[in-house]
Amino acid sequence: MKSRVVITGMGWVTPLGDDLDSVWRRMLAGESGAGPTTLFDASAFPTSFSAQVKDFELADFLGDGAAAHHGASRNSRFALAACAMAWRNAGLHACTSLDPTRVGVYLGGGEGPLDFQPFAAAALAGCRNEQGETTPLNTVRWAKSALRLLTATNELEQDPNMAGGHIAVQFNAQGPNINTLTACAASTQAIGEAMRLIRYGDADVMIAGGTHSMIHPLGVTGFNRLTALSTRNDTCITASRPFDRSRDGFVLGEGAGILILEEAEHARRRGACPLAEVVGFGSTADAFRITDIHEEGRGAIAAMKAALDSAGMTPAQIDYVSAHGTGTEENDKIETLAIRRVFGDYAKSVPISSVKSMIGHLIAAAGAVELITCVLAIRDGVVPPTINYNLPDPNCDLDYVPNQARRLSVRAALSNSFGFGGQNDTLVVRAVAD
Repeated sequence: MKSRVVITGMGWVTPLGDDLDSVWRRMLAGESGAGPTTLFDASAFPTSFSAQVKDFELADFLGDGAAAHHGASRNSRFALAACAMAWRNAGLHACTSLDPTRVGVYLGGGEGPLDFQPFAAAALAGCRNEQGETTPLNTVRWAKSALRLLTATNELEQDPNMAGGHIAVQFNAQGPNINTLTACAASTQAIGEAMRLIRYGDADVMIAGGTHSMIHPLGVTGFNRLTALSTRNDTCITASRPFDRSRDGFVLGEGAGILILEEAEHARRRGACPLAEVVGFGSTADAFRITDIHEEGRGAIAAMKAALDSAGMTPAQIDYVSAHGTGTEENDKIETLAIRRVFGDYAKSVPISSVKSMIGHLIAAAGAVELITCVLAIRDGVVPPTINYNLPDPNCDLDYVPNQARRLSVRAALSNSFGFGGQNDTLVVRAVAD
C-alpha cells in the first residue's frame, strides 16, 4: 500500500509580497504585481516592465542566520525565505524528534541571476589591448582581470542546485537533495517527484517547490527574442491577459514557493495539521518542437490524464483547475483545447483561472506558487480570478473566473505547468479525508 503524502506547511515570496495570507488576499482582490523594471535599466528593451519582488531582505526571515548565506544568489535567498515560512508553518521549528537523514529537498530551481558587473568588466578587459583598442578575446588578459574581479562564489552561485544546498545547510536536511530545471514546469515536477520519494519510503519529509529570477538583461533578452513577453510598456499593470483575445505574451516575474510534504502517518505522530493531500502527478513530453506546445495538446492531455489516473479520480471530481495560462497566443489556446479533451462536457463547468495575470510568470517557481493557491482555495472555499480578461477569444471558450474571485467549495484541484522544451507536468491535490 502506497504511503499517503500530505502538505503540512507552505511559504512563498512573490511580486505581491511574502506573507501567506496577505498575498492571498491581494490575489483574491485582483491586484497586480507588475510595474517598471528597476533591477536594471531596461529602457532599451522591447519590454521594460516585469513583476519584481519588492523590499526583500533575507534577514527578515532568518535573522542572524542570514549571514551564513552571504553571497547567495537572489534565487537562493528567495528559496531560503520561503522555506523558513513553510518550515514554521508546518511546526517543524518546534519538532524535537525529526530525523534529519529522513528530511530531503527537491526543488525546481533555475540558474542564479548573473552578477553582470564583474563578468562584463572581465570580458571587456579581455577584448582590449594596452592601447584600449578592441580585439578578439585574449584569454591571458581575461584571466588576469577575472581572477581579480570575480569572487569565489560568482560562478558557484550560477548552478541551479545551489538553492537546495543553502536550504539543506539552514534546515539540516540530510536526506535526498535534488534539483530539476525543466523550464516553466520545474517546480510542479519537483513536487510530484518529491511525493514519489516519500511514497517509495526514501524520506519522511520533503522540502519541495521552486525558485527563480530571470529579471536580468540576459533573461529579458532571451524572452524578447522568443517574442514571448508582452510589450505593453505603457499599460504594464494590465499587460498579463491570459485567455483574453488581446493577449500578447507573458509578464516576467520572480519569486519562490516552498511546500513541506510529509508522510501522513509521520505528520499524525507529531501532531501536525495537514493542509491538503497530494494525490496525483503526471509528467510527459510533447516530443515536438522546442519552443512550441504540440498543436493538438497531446503532452498536456497525457499529463492531466496521468495525474487523474494516479489520483484514482475522474475529471468530474475536480472542482478547480489552476491553469498554466501564460497569456501567450498558442499556450492559452492549446491548454484550453487540452482541458476540453480531458474534461469532455464538464470542461464548460469547471472553473479555471491563471494567477499569472496578477504575479506574472515565475518560470521555474511558477508551479509551486500556483499549487499553494490551490491549497488555499481548498482551505477557504474561494478561487482566485483571471484578471485583465475583457475580450473573449473563440479559441478560449471556458470559464476562466474573469476579474473577480469566486466563492466555491473546492474539495479537489488540478494544477498545470508546461515548459519550453515540451515538458508537461500536472498535480492533483485534495482536501484531507477525515
